[in-house]
Amino acid sequence: MAGSSTEYIKHHLTNLTFGNHPEHGWSFAHTAQDAQEMGFWAFHVDSLGWSIALGLIFCLVFRSVAKKANSGVPSGVQNFVEMIVEFVDSNVKDTYHGKSSLIAPLALTIFCWVFLMNLMDLIPVDFIPVVAQALGLHYMKVVPSTDPNVTLGMSISVFMLILFYSIKMKGVGGFAGELALNPFNPKNPILKAFFIPINLILEGVTLIAKPVSLGLRLFGNMYAGELIFILIALLPFGVQWLLSVPWAIFHILVITLQAFIFMMLTIVYLSMASEHH
Repeated sequence: MAGSSTEYIKHHLTNLTFGNHPEHGWSFAHTAQDAQEMGFWAFHVDSLGWSIALGLIFCLVFRSVAKKANSGVPSGVQNFVEMIVEFVDSNVKDTYHGKSSLIAPLALTIFCWVFLMNLMDLIPVDFIPVVAQALGLHYMKVVPSTDPNVTLGMSISVFMLILFYSIKMKGVGGFAGELALNPFNPKNPILKAFFIPINLILEGVTLIAKPVSLGLRLFGNMYAGELIFILIALLPFGVQWLLSVPWAIFHILVITLQAFIFMMLTIVYLSMASEHH
């Protein structure tokens, strides 16, 4: 039983991987060992597919609502979309102190996209993997935000924007000075030169920690939630319903909160990068 339980957990936590295997060439991995042997440049097809599909759903729904929007009595979907847009817009206005037409759409995209990816965690853990196996696919993870490649990919994209806005607002010299002259900036030129390497190390670690913490926070919380659902699925049927329903209701809060935190930290980081001083 312990062995089968372990295999069940491993199966549900393994991605559908496509890559160049040393022996089989370009192919899908049939085991976790095959996926490991494919190396760094292997693709997690399920994470990529589901994240792209959910992103398209977000774009199509919001585009459809925008095209049909009118000043009369709005539909339920239009009311819901307007509520989300106003919620995100108010948070951007309260947090971002610069001027940019990119920040609000970016924040809206991040919030909705991360929320949809997290929402996949509420689908019964066996439903889609069983369908995938019937179609000949050995593995199928349906929650993209439980894949560190996805969460770190998003956070690195935010990090690139942080660097862009920092250089745009402060210039290369100003950004370099911000890293080299903080937090220690004595007036004595000898001491100032002495503290520059220390400042670079401290500020460099702080800067790099932003995308790492942003991506790993989302991954860790969602991965833990998925693992709990998998562990509940190993229990007898009656106990499953007794535990899974309350956990799913509580997990709705986690799903929304993680999307909100990712969005807010992105706005805060870009607001800090956009400050001239």
